[in-house]
Amino acid sequence: MSNNIDLKRGLDIPITGTAVQKTKKAVKPDVVAVKPTDFRGLLPRLLVREGDKVLAGSPILADKKSPEILFASPVSGTVTEIVRGEKRKLLEVRIKADESQEYVDFGSRKVAGLSAGEIKEALLKSGLWPAFIQRPYGIIANPEVRPKAIFISAFTTAPLAASTEYAFRDEMDYIQTAINAISKLTDGGVHVSLNSSNYSGTPFHKLENVVFHVFSGKHPAGNVGVQIHHVSPIMKGETVWTVSPLMLAAIGKLFATGKYDMSRLVAVTGPEASAPCYVQGIAGMQMDCIADFRKDKTAETRFISGDVLTGTNVGEHGFLGFYDNQVTLIEEGNKYEMLGWAKPFRTSLFSFSHTYFSWLTPNKKYEMDTNLHGGPRAFVMSDVYGKVLPMDIYPVYLIKACLAGDIDKMEKFGIYEVLEEDLALCEYVCPSKVEIQSILSDGINLMMKEMA
Repeated sequence: MSNNIDLKRGLDIPITGTAVQKTKKAVKPDVVAVKPTDFRGLLPRLLVREGDKVLAGSPILADKKSPEILFASPVSGTVTEIVRGEKRKLLEVRIKADESQEYVDFGSRKVAGLSAGEIKEALLKSGLWPAFIQRPYGIIANPEVRPKAIFISAFTTAPLAASTEYAFRDEMDYIQTAINAISKLTDGGVHVSLNSSNYSGTPFHKLENVVFHVFSGKHPAGNVGVQIHHVSPIMKGETVWTVSPLMLAAIGKLFATGKYDMSRLVAVTGPEASAPCYVQGIAGMQMDCIADFRKDKTAETRFISGDVLTGTNVGEHGFLGFYDNQVTLIEEGNKYEMLGWAKPFRTSLFSFSHTYFSWLTPNKKYEMDTNLHGGPRAFVMSDVYGKVLPMDIYPVYLIKACLAGDIDKMEKFGIYEVLEEDLALCEYVCPSKVEIQSILSDGINLMMKEMA
């Protein structure tokens, strides 16, 4: 049984570089990295030293606030470098992978006979507990909390995102195993959202032991935060968990095979990708592994772990994020255009506000770069955010409350319901060039500090 929700507001960004559904390469990374920066609010404690030998599944880090939450190595090999930043902040633990991979054996188990406590213990011990993201705030789920529900978005509308149907076509049995396991961790059920345009064509509609919801609309209809808002809004004092299909597949493999297996199909996308496609990769793999997919090696290219709206600029020698199965290659927009504001007939640029004539060619795709086409200016009141945000909140007032550090108003205007990804489109269309995601992140961090 499902309910149908039609979202009228949103925007699909017409950018070139969608990955064709073909796997062209199996990546075998020489070095992988475990990055504490992938996890909001984590205070990491190192469990290894340079030169230590590890197996795939060996604990690398622990959370100082919750020592039972572990972070494991995705490969077997040798810890070669511990990278620190300012004030000795831990940035990366780099591991040189062995030629032949060895795994910690956690033992395969039938989830039907396991209790909620045993499932939780298995996930904590294996390093897969960080798969659960807790809302509000988007932090790693608290093992001591029983959420009111668990939400999964089985489709994505983010720019150039990996197709869930293709990426997980061979892992549906693992995903079903994971759902059977995590359903024991909540009394409110596991809620799965599907896309109305492909409801019968996706293998996710055959899942059992879930509650279905069907969404239609443009991006951000695929964001789990938007879906939660329309199904079961988060009130003060409530907790929900989210988990992605990518993490579900890893959880299912743990119970089915006893291995911490973070392999995944990764979509190589973007205007600067010579042949957008999929590669067989692994969490923490280095961007050097996909260097041959770069269109122009002489151009200055941004390597993004994730999509162009919410991904992380990791650099050409950086590493894939823990939660990501997409890499976007896009040209750095560091070119100055003389009198650009006075050229309304530029057919190569897209405009949401009809500044250019892109609205006359709605099906055209554009080779976008990172140029902002202007600089920050006064933050004025506008209704433009409401045109792309299908949520019943006031984004302008929320962002201004974050700027002012006003906790009461942040609560009033919906801070518990949103993460940066939910307001990413607002930043994209912002006429004032305001860094909305950064401001919202600061507001969330303030809430975590003051409401702890």
